[in-house]
Amino acid sequence: MYDVVQMIGSLLILAPFVGVALGRFSSGSYGYLGVNAVGSSLLAAVALIGSQWGFLLLETVWALVSLYALTRKARGRPALRNG
Repeated sequence: MYDVVQMIGSLLILAPFVGVALGRFSSGSYGYLGVNAVGSSLLAAVALIGSQWGFLLLETVWALVSLYALTRKARGRPALRNG
């Protein structure tokens, strides 16, 4: 079961990344940020259950940054700060 959740989480992170690389998504869009937040949260949960501390750190930070950017965007501010 963990393998299935890992695959889903990974695909949820990779799909929007590929979309940005191909010019189909903006890295500051709700879709990109939301899918990244969900995917990284799934992977963080799997890492916590499996006591994979480095992976947990990576995915937790990824999820928190995505959620922070979503919150900024929802408040009418730029999701991403440049410069």
